[in-house]
Amino acid sequence: MPSRVHRSTWPLERVLFALAGTITLLSVVLAATFSVWFLLLAAFVGVNQWLYVVVGNCPASLVLRRLGVPARCGPVA
Repeated sequence: MPSRVHRSTWPLERVLFALAGTITLLSVVLAATFSVWFLLLAAFVGVNQWLYVVVGNCPASLVLRRLGVPARCGPVA
């Protein structure tokens, strides 16, 4: 029997969600610490999330696909 290597990688949607959450939290911390202008970073993340929902792509998704992040996950067991 051929051995199957099981790669446990996150699908693109999950990576984008984690990236967006991290950047949003970072922008809130920076806004509270330094300047409220850092909230523009959170707004930029929100616009990119809506761009992904409406169009199916955003700048981060295009970069992550080129880096080899799989677009969809398999069936959940």
